[in-house]
Amino acid sequence: MTASFAETKLLLFRRLKYILRRPKPPVLPVPFTGPVVVVGSAPVSHKPIDFDETFRVITINGSQAVTRKWGIEVPDVTLMQYRQLDGTNTNAVEVRRVLKGERTGMLYVLLWRKGLASLNEHLQAFDYHYDRVQIVNRYQRIALVEKICGLKVLELDAISKCSNGVIAVLFALLNGATAVIISGINPQSTGHVYNQENLSRLHVEMDSEILLTLLRQGYPVYTADPEVAKSIGLPLWQGKARSNSAAVSQ
Repeated sequence: MTASFAETKLLLFRRLKYILRRPKPPVLPVPFTGPVVVVGSAPVSHKPIDFDETFRVITINGSQAVTRKWGIEVPDVTLMQYRQLDGTNTNAVEVRRVLKGERTGMLYVLLWRKGLASLNEHLQAFDYHYDRVQIVNRYQRIALVEKICGLKVLELDAISKCSNGVIAVLFALLNGATAVIISGINPQSTGHVYNQENLSRLHVEMDSEILLTLLRQGYPVYTADPEVAKSIGLPLWQGKARSNSAAVSQ
């Protein structure tokens, strides 16, 4: 069986399954009512200007290593990739190390297939806690991307899907964020703040495409990192008053 035939078969299977399932994207029990900061683990990140208790915080995988330095003990939401729970590669081991003994509010575990009991066993193994937990499958992710920006990304391989950081941006918009400020999320960078392995990222093109699509569609998405503003073209967050007035003028 050739690669092209295999890819075509997977595409048709996934598209059919998506249509038959009619999945709904994940929704918070209580929606956001103000600005949301989505924090990733890129080596360079900045606390947004005017950051205060009115901001809600979403962390990705091990990025609580960043928000802890901001004085945030418990983020409102955490998105965690399933590989971080049972993976043996450097990144997964480091994620579990920095999250040991930590807690989050709402935990979404992406693509976990072993059931809730097994999920809790793995979380307990590195002493990670939550207020509520939900498993998010692939088709819910696809539904989220399509719902917000109209793109049907069927996630055929690592390169053709967006990162968990961008999934978090879409999730924040779906759940009522009045503005989404990303920090420590740079599709062009390599490495993570909690290790020195300089690991590359696989979602560069799709992440950039999604973020620029959101920008073109008028969504209030910003970056707190000047380098990301320069390299991708996202507007730099200037604080509540200045950023909100700039958004209105557009």
